[in-house]
Amino acid sequence: MPLNLSDSLKLPCGAVLTNRLAKAAMTEGLADEMNRATERHVNLYRRWAKGGAGLLLTGNVQVDRTHLERPGNIAIDNNGGLEALRAMAKAGTCNGNHLWMQINHPGRQTPASVNPKPLAPSAVPITVAEAGCGDPVEMNEAQILDVIKRFVHTATVARDCGFTGVQIHSAHGYLMSQFLSPLSNHRRDAWGGSLENRARALLEIIRSTRKAVGNDFPIAVKLNSADFQKGGFTEDESMQVVRWLGEEGVDLLEISGGNYEQMNMVGHAEDQPGKKPVAESTRLREAYFLDYATKVRPMATMPLMITGGFTARQGMLDALNAGELDVVGLARPLSSDPELCRKLLTGETQAAPRPELAMVLDRAPLGPVDDRTYRLMGVWAEVAWSSMQMIRMGDGKDPDLNMSLLEALGAYDANERAAAEAYHKTR
Repeated sequence: MPLNLSDSLKLPCGAVLTNRLAKAAMTEGLADEMNRATERHVNLYRRWAKGGAGLLLTGNVQVDRTHLERPGNIAIDNNGGLEALRAMAKAGTCNGNHLWMQINHPGRQTPASVNPKPLAPSAVPITVAEAGCGDPVEMNEAQILDVIKRFVHTATVARDCGFTGVQIHSAHGYLMSQFLSPLSNHRRDAWGGSLENRARALLEIIRSTRKAVGNDFPIAVKLNSADFQKGGFTEDESMQVVRWLGEEGVDLLEISGGNYEQMNMVGHAEDQPGKKPVAESTRLREAYFLDYATKVRPMATMPLMITGGFTARQGMLDALNAGELDVVGLARPLSSDPELCRKLLTGETQAAPRPELAMVLDRAPLGPVDDRTYRLMGVWAEVAWSSMQMIRMGDGKDPDLNMSLLEALGAYDANERAAAEAYHKTR
């Protein structure tokens, strides 16, 4: 019998997802000045839970308040807020679905406005100045061991507060991804050099987290298929890490790719504003990382989740029935339509929304910017657009599909400045 999006999925730990659709992680920026969950998180995740996905993944929850991806991140760092986390977990599981906390440390991708000297595997700065990241400092072994303990502590807090699983973020150029990549990890001790050493921190986090949360609590990993940079983390290395993750009993593997220097996680270069649309023959396979999923499938002992690029319901079904994945991850489309998963499950809609006004950044008000800067601004503008829709839903409003990318950039910038000012008053 062919598989349907509405089919359940039993994970290796015994937990069951009620269907094959997942809301993938998107940074929310809704935390208070102490990086605690708020009523906005409760409103947003209740709405997504009612929207029909079998699995919701939170935006990255940080393990260290001095290292944030943005000032409005939730962090678990002896800063209180456990009741707020419990309220968020209750709201986010109100429809019988799973809600997993994505756990992260941004490492060198910490904004300089948060920490001008962030910790990293090696003192290798990011080459994209527009990212605004700090000047990294190489971690000593005590600091590495401390970060591992912080991941495990955060996972334990998540379980105790009612989240039904966790996902360890080891993609998109954040700290665990930095350890994996030879471009950002130049160490020559037990935490660098060989792939086995570069993967040591990630595997120790998985191993220690399993001991802390038990065998029946889902542990997932988000992993890059590659960095898409010469000399970086390769597909072959990624496939070996997948084998090791299977040996550690990981329950779900989400495949992604790229980092702040090569942003494949938000679409291929030809999909970015200002570029011609990709050929229809390319769009037939839709998802950005399906080719890699086909290669890694034989050595993956855990179910696979692919996020990025899915739009058509039939494309999701085709990938599911071809055995290329087990769970379809949807992210930005759910900032446009929080009911999308329910509509896809019932067949009410056949494709994810792609608001036309969010696709082209008006170049005229930007002034004399070169093509590379324009494309980068287009990428960040789409991220800003989705972020502003999440803020609206956190405030109990509907998404504003008429918001332009330029409006979103302005509103996002104002929001980030206010959040940073509030954050720094507590430091």
